[in-house]
Amino acid sequence: MSKEIESAHMGTKVVWAGEKEFRAFGATQVPVVMSVAYDYEDVDEWYRVAMGDRPGYIYNRMSNPTVQAFEEKIRILEGAEAAVGFSSGMAAISSTLYTFLRPGNRVVSVKDTYGGTNKIFTEFLSNIHVDVKLCTTGDHAEIEREIAKGCKILYLETPTNPTLKITDINRLAKAAKAVGAMVIVDNTFATPINQNPLKWGADIVVHSATKFLSGHADVLGGVVCGSTELMAHVYHYREINGATMDPWSAYLILRGMKTLKIRVQQQEKSAMEIAAYLQTQPLVEAVYYPGLVTHTGHLIAKEQMRGFGGILSFILKDEMDAIKILLPKLKYANRAGNLGAVETIYGPARTTSHVECTPEERKSLGISEGLLRISVGIEDTEDLIEDLRQAFEYLESKLPIRVKII
Repeated sequence: MSKEIESAHMGTKVVWAGEKEFRAFGATQVPVVMSVAYDYEDVDEWYRVAMGDRPGYIYNRMSNPTVQAFEEKIRILEGAEAAVGFSSGMAAISSTLYTFLRPGNRVVSVKDTYGGTNKIFTEFLSNIHVDVKLCTTGDHAEIEREIAKGCKILYLETPTNPTLKITDINRLAKAAKAVGAMVIVDNTFATPINQNPLKWGADIVVHSATKFLSGHADVLGGVVCGSTELMAHVYHYREINGATMDPWSAYLILRGMKTLKIRVQQQEKSAMEIAAYLQTQPLVEAVYYPGLVTHTGHLIAKEQMRGFGGILSFILKDEMDAIKILLPKLKYANRAGNLGAVETIYGPARTTSHVECTPEERKSLGISEGLLRISVGIEDTEDLIEDLRQAFEYLESKLPIRVKII
């Protein structure tokens, strides 16, 4: 079934990929296998499985049927040879970096990565004597110059969180290959529905499965996809360091992924219309959404993505004062530090994507204190725009005259 499903369209893959092989008792759904260990009457058979000579399960920190079904589904969606599940998105990202980096290595990345990833680059990797160079996101010439100086890993996130900047994966992957560097891409925002970084030259793709893959804001998870050889190293690191995905989480993410395509389609339809609406608002200083033709990365996004995703952000004039007035007036919104859910979620960068950073650090990354990120849900577009309209009307009535006339 796995080979057959790989030629199907994406909407069919999200429903069927990676499941039939792991069903039991004639069930139409993958079971949640909660057993920590697995019984073997034949000691020699047990040993062969433990040594990896035969497929099977020994202990849940190493492998589990439910988790393996999730890994197989995302493997197929990303067009990878193998995938490894983790307990969270940051576990997937940090474990991948620590799997391959050694003292004296160098990493080239961009300034606009997710705040937790940025902290790994600016705070933790120096502890193992890894040099990190963070370049201006979107300045491909600068990134290429730094790659040419030599690096072990080129780490990209596109679109970025929360400013939605776009990086040309294919162009930078070619530069990385020229110096023998490994290319890792965080594909959380785009999802495999809209972008497959391996197709554009990446070696490894990472996801926070907590977000769009799950889609229901009720489970943590992460996953890493790539070649069989590379994933063997990532798997071994996870096996020993222990940030394993649990089977119940794998089941919930599997269930959520079945509606991934239809969720993303509705979310990006609304995101496009909301972005256009925000551009008309006098209290909005800037709107960031790669689907807008005015977006600096629009043409690159159009080339390497099949859609522009369900996340956008915008900057309010009067910054946090305006945010504190606007957010409580929204009716169809969770004000929370998450994204990718069926409900629309609003949040400023200082309490969501870059809560780990100081105001000074956010400023150095080009993240305004007035930036609001919207993770668009699956509600009707008209209701979301009307909700914004009434909230802006209230905001205009409360802000000082000096802001209204800017």
